[in-house]
Amino acid sequence: MLSQLHIENLAIIKELTLEFNHGFSVLTGETGAGKSIILQAIHLLSGGKASAKLVRSSTEQAVVEALFEISAKSPVRQITRKNGIDCDDTLIVKRILSAKGRSRFYVNGSMTTAKVVGSLSEYLLSVASQHDHQQLLEPQSHLDFVDMSGNLLPQRQTVAALHEKWSSARQKLTDLQGNERDKEQRKDFLQYQIDEIDQASLIDGEEESLLEEKNRLRSSTELSRLAADAHDRLYTITDSLAKVRKGLEQAAGLDPQALAISEAVAEQSYLLEDQRAEIRHYMEAIPHNPARLEDVTERLDTIAHLKRKYGATIADILQFLAEAGRELGTLESLDQEIDATRALVENFHQELSGACHSLSSARKLAAGKLATAISNELHSLCLENSRFEIAVTPRDPSRSGMDHLEFLFSANPGEEIKPLRQVASGGELSRLLLGLKCVLAKNDQVETVIFDEVDSGISGKAAESVGAKIRELAGHHQVLCITHLAQIASLADDHFQVSKAIEDDRTVTSIRALHGPEILEALAAMLDGTSVTDSTMAYVQQLVERKTK
Repeated sequence: MLSQLHIENLAIIKELTLEFNHGFSVLTGETGAGKSIILQAIHLLSGGKASAKLVRSSTEQAVVEALFEISAKSPVRQITRKNGIDCDDTLIVKRILSAKGRSRFYVNGSMTTAKVVGSLSEYLLSVASQHDHQQLLEPQSHLDFVDMSGNLLPQRQTVAALHEKWSSARQKLTDLQGNERDKEQRKDFLQYQIDEIDQASLIDGEEESLLEEKNRLRSSTELSRLAADAHDRLYTITDSLAKVRKGLEQAAGLDPQALAISEAVAEQSYLLEDQRAEIRHYMEAIPHNPARLEDVTERLDTIAHLKRKYGATIADILQFLAEAGRELGTLESLDQEIDATRALVENFHQELSGACHSLSSARKLAAGKLATAISNELHSLCLENSRFEIAVTPRDPSRSGMDHLEFLFSANPGEEIKPLRQVASGGELSRLLLGLKCVLAKNDQVETVIFDEVDSGISGKAAESVGAKIRELAGHHQVLCITHLAQIASLADDHFQVSKAIEDDRTVTSIRALHGPEILEALAAMLDGTSVTDSTMAYVQQLVERKTK
């Protein structure tokens, strides 16, 4: 259950701490006093979306923190253990919202995610608000309510998984059948591409060597001229050096001091003669082959043509060839794949159909039990002559099964029972929602139920019956209720009054627990405002005394 709620710098709340007990607690106050902010804080703690606008102006961050008592059998323990969070008998959930819009979540001091907090909140809190009235008018929500009441969500998840498999297999079969229609044309085209590339007998890297050879062939005349000129000039030099070498060798024979010079000149002389020979060999090897130039040019044109069609490089073309070969192989075995996929579709359909029929049978039983339970609740909420049924009609299989569910309602004898969205008034919706929450609360594992002005559209005897029903629910759940009706607030075990005031030129919301005469005064003000009479006080006293009866 929710033991404590602490809020700092959220909207017009500067700082407040609320402590809650078991049983039935109400929050009352004038419209705009800040009651909705309390619900907003709980929404934030449940992992709901937040806006930086919620942070109190001129502050850096808002903080919302709640302390929960956790029962030994609560699924919360399993969720925290799965996420590596220490948890014993208490759980502290904290959310910090910065003025820049960033949020941080903490559970028992460990930072965590909105997803984890959201999964925890499913077992910590159940909130019923005026927004839920609209859910009652949506048939998809009716399906959810029935499945929750019958604990059918695991079966529904199984159906959803099978439907996903069936849908994926059907899509694959459709794609394959589309390929089959174009198969022969595609095979011919792929074979043409494969043959064209194969005939070229490409070698990775050959383009670079061909370009180099082409440049040499095109420049052969100029290369020969340059090489010949270099050879002739170097011949003149080496001939002169030979004469110098012989002269120095004679000098070294006469004077040992000339030996070093003679040897150095001789070395350079022989080296230049070797280089002259290399130039001659290079000159003789220069190709003069117009036919080869034509072949190389043609080969490069072939490569360029294939590059334009199949890839930017020879490596890309060869990769395309490999992929085309694989696709051709796939097309040649397409018939077998289509047969196999068709069989898979049929198998998944049979599994899905079986799961849907099983879910539908369980759903019809759950719908009947839920309809009976809600009818009983409505009869105790001053709708003694109402009729409530749940229509279950078949439809094509979907992720949620093969059933369409809709709530049917008639408030008065003689009136035809019709879809709830066509006939229910605001007050009837409020009581129906309360009845539904009471039924579901008996089946779920949530210990705290919060009602946000679900008393909309009711008064008098109906309001008293709603209050009695909420107090009945509080016998086995912790119930927090925001209400404007004294008939409901008078039955609470704890009464909190929300008010706002001006402090230092700023609006500030405060909440305080009322006791004894304060409760009577607050209830009287809910009835008559500032014009409370003795008769009003007497009536309020009677309302409060009902709790002990």
